[in-house]
Amino acid sequence: MTEKLQKVLARAGLGSRREIETWITAGLVRVNGEVAKLGDRVGARDQLQVRGRKITMQDLIVPETQVLLYNKTESELVTRSDEQGRDTVFASLPKPDAGRWIAVGRLDVNTTGLLLFTNNGELANKLMHPAQAIERAYLVRVFGEVAPDVLAKLTKGVMLDDGMANFDKVEPMLTQDTDSINRWYKVTLLEGRNREVRRLWESQGVRVSRLKRIAFGGITMPKQLRLGKSQLATLEQTNSLLSAVGLPVMTVVERSARKSFSRQFEYEPRNSGAEGVDKRPSRDGAKTSFMVKDGKTQQRPTLTRTTNKAPRGQAPKPTGWQRRYDEDDYID
Repeated sequence: MTEKLQKVLARAGLGSRREIETWITAGLVRVNGEVAKLGDRVGARDQLQVRGRKITMQDLIVPETQVLLYNKTESELVTRSDEQGRDTVFASLPKPDAGRWIAVGRLDVNTTGLLLFTNNGELANKLMHPAQAIERAYLVRVFGEVAPDVLAKLTKGVMLDDGMANFDKVEPMLTQDTDSINRWYKVTLLEGRNREVRRLWESQGVRVSRLKRIAFGGITMPKQLRLGKSQLATLEQTNSLLSAVGLPVMTVVERSARKSFSRQFEYEPRNSGAEGVDKRPSRDGAKTSFMVKDGKTQQRPTLTRTTNKAPRGQAPKPTGWQRRYDEDDYID
């Protein structure tokens, strides 16, 4: 049984299908030593190489699907690196359990709000495909009053440089500041072309001063998620995205109990005979590390620096590093 090359690589989380197709076109993918072409199909016995790296069977194991919610800040770029050294969203993301993060679409540099990432290339590709008609919702602040006939035209459709486009819905938002010349609207659309929201408003002579995405594919921005921070989607949220694009949902999830990506300062004994994780803090409340020695778990010794300075009339202390042990160093 064979499958399309880009589908196999994307499903393993090596990149989005669109990104992998770009690599194939550029000659960066090889199959059995030969430069691959778009449309090539591969099987279990084929030898693959991507961007100079040999792909093993371990690399092609489909990882557990993870989805990450990120609250993008203004001025951040949705790219892995920038030649000018500007901030990128990928620099702010934690590592996934397997594979790598793939951005589900993009937000332009001046747009803030919800941005999704996944380690499932096939899911990312389907969520971005216009045929899926995945709903996106935005809050838009525009300068000045907008006439009702203009709003009607935006929902009916206008011609842009790359074809017809329209909002699915346009809803005026009530604000407490009635004297402000700015107006807020909630808009939804079913595709994600480049700067589409801004270009739709600009086609009617309306200037957008702020733009924030608040929902994607039924997932709404969590209220507690601050700018520049991320959190894992729940199992229900992940399954809703998978089912929306016709992919199998997850029924058994081997996800750790972490609710955030904050580092866990816990030490798990490495020998197979040890059981559990010792989380006991030291006497002074500081975080304590443990090690296994002679079949016993013991507190790792703290190294303290001594000097040869001593009060007048007393012998100087020895120099060098000395070990200091607490009374309860050895723990049965």
